[in-house]
Amino acid sequence: MEHRDKVRLLEADRRYVWHPFTQMKDYAERDPVLIERAEGVFLYDADGKAYYDTNSSWWVNVHGHAHPRIREAVNRQMAKMDHVMFAGLTHAPGIELAERLTALTPDGLTKVFYSDNGSTAVEVALKMSFQYWQQTGCPDKTTFAYVEHSYHGDTIGAVSVGGVDQYHSVFRPLLFGAHKVPSPDPRGRQDGDAEAAAAQALEAVRHLFEASAGEIAALIVEPMIQAAGGMILHPASYVRGLRELCTQYGVHLIADEVAVGFGRTGRMFACEHAGISPDFLCLSKGLTAGMLPLSVTMTTAGIYDAFYDDYAKLKTFTHGHSFTGNPLACAVALESLRIFEEEGVLEQAAAAASHLQQAAARLAADPGVAHLRGLGMVAAFDLYRDRDSGERYPWEERIGFRVYEEGLQQGLFLRPLGDTIYFWLPLCTTAAQIDDILGRTEKVLQRMSR
Repeated sequence: MEHRDKVRLLEADRRYVWHPFTQMKDYAERDPVLIERAEGVFLYDADGKAYYDTNSSWWVNVHGHAHPRIREAVNRQMAKMDHVMFAGLTHAPGIELAERLTALTPDGLTKVFYSDNGSTAVEVALKMSFQYWQQTGCPDKTTFAYVEHSYHGDTIGAVSVGGVDQYHSVFRPLLFGAHKVPSPDPRGRQDGDAEAAAAQALEAVRHLFEASAGEIAALIVEPMIQAAGGMILHPASYVRGLRELCTQYGVHLIADEVAVGFGRTGRMFACEHAGISPDFLCLSKGLTAGMLPLSVTMTTAGIYDAFYDDYAKLKTFTHGHSFTGNPLACAVALESLRIFEEEGVLEQAAAAASHLQQAAARLAADPGVAHLRGLGMVAAFDLYRDRDSGERYPWEERIGFRVYEEGLQQGLFLRPLGDTIYFWLPLCTTAAQIDDILGRTEKVLQRMSR
């Protein structure tokens, strides 16, 4: 890009654009990175410098940027149809994608409701669960349960069942009340026993349900990884335990796989680790390989049937969006699923994931690295000023932001969660690229210890 064009664009950005999750004053005297193009696992700025996209562009990219088959799918669909409304009309990409998803997802999820982002997929699940109980003789089941440190999006309903104060506390006066249960986070235990932490957290859910199941419509969980809450991993036994308790006490289980779906954890869907089927499954991000906005809320025939009646009975689910079931996005999602199947993506990613988890272990040699953990193509650790003494960095030092800035110098696009540093890699990342990413990360950590 010509220098004058770069300067003009960055000046306009500063004047007009309000970026998400960003204190804009941070950029009063510094520029955001102006990305001009992306390919594979790399982002390229306006000066031609390459950065590893270590967080998959906010957890969405699956097969790498600019995948030729995805581009061609867009072109094919554009030649036929760009967008039509999805109420009273339908189209082949939307039908075929729904059919394919019901075949791929855990058993029993046979109905697909489209929307356009992860937060909304969660909103749909909450509203469906609420309305289901109203229409099946259980009008008192009007509240929800959520897990401490959970994150399910930024719309009001999704925030109401979110547990990350940094993102949610300012909006508390706007929210409906919900029951919070403890996170199965093993980092708070002296023994670090993940199974014991899961068992303790499940016992708290049992106590809640024994006292209040009659008023709880659903419990929502991020299976296997609580992502935005600090990359908190829990064992499959926790997810199985939630399914058993929800079944026993008549509470819906909502699995929010917006972030963890589509191969990120080593399975196509995170619920597969536990061998369970939820009552609702929320998907987005990797659904279109990170290319276009699309989300789905999947549910069972039993829940669907509670809405299926004569119009005069007023049981219709009155929810929708202008871009529901967008044909372009559905066509891209279908092509992404074909890539998974035809190119053996999960098999290739399994080898890369194994390499990531083994190679990341070397980071533990740094005295500031603690709680190294990972699953599939995700790895994370927490930064300490002194691990042995347990001394953390004061939040005012913004250690995560310092890591982000130093990462850019090393050709890494990192986006830490406070003092939790993580990799959320595209499934196409090679072993050699993983080694390079970790080597550059070691240089970042060395800079932090100075």
